[in-house]
Amino acid sequence: MLEARGLGKSFGGTRALNGVSLAIAEGEIVAITGPSGAGKSTLLHCLAGVVRPESGEVVLDGTRIDTLPEDDLTRLRRQSFGVVFQSGELVPELTAAENVALPLLFDRHGRQEAMTAAADWLARLEVSGCAGRRTGELSGGQRQRVAIARALVTGPRVVFADEPTGALDTLGGEQVMGALLGAARVGRAAVVLVTHDNRVAAYADREIPLRDGAVLVGAER
Repeated sequence: MLEARGLGKSFGGTRALNGVSLAIAEGEIVAITGPSGAGKSTLLHCLAGVVRPESGEVVLDGTRIDTLPEDDLTRLRRQSFGVVFQSGELVPELTAAENVALPLLFDRHGRQEAMTAAADWLARLEVSGCAGRRTGELSGGQRQRVAIARALVTGPRVVFADEPTGALDTLGGEQVMGALLGAARVGRAAVVLVTHDNRVAAYADREIPLRDGAVLVGAER
């Protein structure tokens, strides 16, 4: 469903990706692992259409997406991809429900429809009681569940999660990973996890280790 073909990317003369190729199937959970500076987040951003690679291709359902015009790429990200960041990246001025509804509102859904969908996802992730509270009033685990709801509310084909448990303790991390993967499986979304934590990687169907911007040959499992 989603492929990277020979991706290359540099920042300020430093090579972040060096010919990375991989393929992710529908509904598959993949962990991209490696030490800090290995290129994990850069790879995720290229796959998600946030960063354009300098060489190679990113292909979704047979269509190359890294060369799409910016408006088309923005629409694709909004409709087909969901992203969960380590710190949640929620809008502090909005309530939890409004944060979850935001992608639908950006996509011109009616407010009532968007808020109903947000309430449904908050209920699925067992944080209905947070709907009317602003993000500053929530615990770290609650914020991450709200971020997961926001990532899934559009019914994405792929969910990208960049160190989704990095700011949580062990128990909170386990709860958030269970919620993320359980909810994603319901919608048959593929999940791409970026992590340096072996406990998080263990949730994946497959692990792709990176070193110095390249897939570590022979270490993929």
